[in-house]
Amino acid sequence: MAEMPGLLISAPSSGTGKTTVVLGLLRALAEDGLRVQPFKSGPDYIDPAFHRAASGRASFNLDSWAMGDGLLSSIAAQAAGADLCIAEGSMGLYDGVATRGQSGFGSSAETARRMGWPVVLVLDVGGQAQSAAATALGFASYDRELPFAGVILNRVASPRHERLIRLGMERAGLPVLGVLPRRGDLTLPERHLGLIQAVEHPDLETAIAGYAAFLRAHVDLGALKSAARGLPLPAEPAPLPRPPAQRIALAQDAAFSFTYPHLLEGWRAAGAEILPFSPLADEPPAPEADLVWLPGGYPELHAGKLAAAERFRAGLCTHAETKPVHGECGGYMALGAALIDKEGVRHQMAGLLGLVTSYERRKFHLGYRRAVLEAPLPGHAPGAALRGHEFHYSTILEQPDAPLARVADADGNPVPETGSHRGHVSGTFFHLIAEAPA
Repeated sequence: MAEMPGLLISAPSSGTGKTTVVLGLLRALAEDGLRVQPFKSGPDYIDPAFHRAASGRASFNLDSWAMGDGLLSSIAAQAAGADLCIAEGSMGLYDGVATRGQSGFGSSAETARRMGWPVVLVLDVGGQAQSAAATALGFASYDRELPFAGVILNRVASPRHERLIRLGMERAGLPVLGVLPRRGDLTLPERHLGLIQAVEHPDLETAIAGYAAFLRAHVDLGALKSAARGLPLPAEPAPLPRPPAQRIALAQDAAFSFTYPHLLEGWRAAGAEILPFSPLADEPPAPEADLVWLPGGYPELHAGKLAAAERFRAGLCTHAETKPVHGECGGYMALGAALIDKEGVRHQMAGLLGLVTSYERRKFHLGYRRAVLEAPLPGHAPGAALRGHEFHYSTILEQPDAPLARVADADGNPVPETGSHRGHVSGTFFHLIAEAPA
């Protein structure tokens, strides 16, 4: 089995600049002729699209809480043919859930250990000097089994500031792999679920090219490549999750785009035909589809346009008379009776479920979910245990249909977002990641 060298780019917390570092690094290495395979640690469904734009290869999530060892190995095997893996961490390096799941706690550190990838810690050193070394040393020594490559210093104010920080790093015995001067333009636009989607960026190619040039000027790419390590890829990985139908009409536009790449890759690898359509363009799902799947996204930002999409709604309703329709999060909201936007305006949705949601009454819903199905979900029978993740601000005002599942958070506490089903139609607020092993 061939070793797949890689690095995991992490940070002490969110907001330190690791995404722009990853995008610049992916592009710079690709420009040097390397085949770079990106990954995302954790359940993020926005960053992988940015990774793909930067590297030219599909990016996949690795999640030690939601995925068993077999699925993790299958996803790692997507790096076959690459020269180097670059993984982006989530939140802080050691941040995860308090209760162990089927595999672990879901932290980026677990991903690095599982894959054998040394950690590169991106440090925002604004407002400190030698003290930054104490922070970095704590992260490097907190888990002695974690491979640690070194640090990239971000938002360095001046040459004197850099010298002081380097003194501390030398004393701590930590390699400095890059020093990024403070710049106000190295940020990506954000909204309430984090970054805007890659397809919505006004000039993503120019932004990524700028990040690559900046990284090339201020990071030791040779030292980074030399630091990369990894465990062997599996010789015969298990298959990725199988498709829930042979012909799947998949909503894909700015309102519906949050689908985990490993699911789509598994569907295609098993021979399923994916038939994309755009509800925002008032396109109905393909009539020959066996299943309509509405992923999550931002329907709350496009509620008026969706309410006016008569051809889309009519095609959806016709399909639901005889064949299954499923929606996740934003897709679930679009299948309901109504969606109330942030101004308090009520918009008619498809009406295939009785769900009424409000973005005016905002409440943060975030975390892993374990669901045991009480009714069929396409591709999964009643009684199946599923792992997923929930991330939205909309509030349920009415959910009158039969519950789809018993849903709990990572600590086993029940949550009210049970999903629901009616006839051939089902929906959940959690995004499916994997079926739990028996």
